[in-house]
Amino acid sequence: MTTRYDDDCVATREILSLVGDKWSVLVIVNLGEGTMRFSDIKRAIEGISQRMLTLTLRGLERDGLVTRTVFPTIPPRVDYALTRLGRTLLEPVTALAIWAQHHKPEIQRAREAFARAAKSA
Repeated sequence: MTTRYDDDCVATREILSLVGDKWSVLVIVNLGEGTMRFSDIKRAIEGISQRMLTLTLRGLERDGLVTRTVFPTIPPRVDYALTRLGRTLLEPVTALAIWAQHHKPEIQRAREAFARAAKSA
């Protein structure tokens, strides 16, 4: 990919660790549909805990991919949306999510075959 392996490798690794975890991918894909409230994101992502969603959103906000808007209502309303930079990530992340959904059965079969082979070895 590059001749400047050390610098580019570190940069690539940092970015992939940011967006490569399953929760970030799912948050980005869901926010691709438009602005969402915290509770709506949590309902849309099966299995994510409130704490993990909070940490994921904070990380995405820190890195300029998500905006957090607080409205001074009682109780406070908080909306999340992709930034312009976050929207540029939507296409590759969505492609990755679609690939994962499409190949899930094949991957599951490969895992089962690997487990069987490991037991018989």
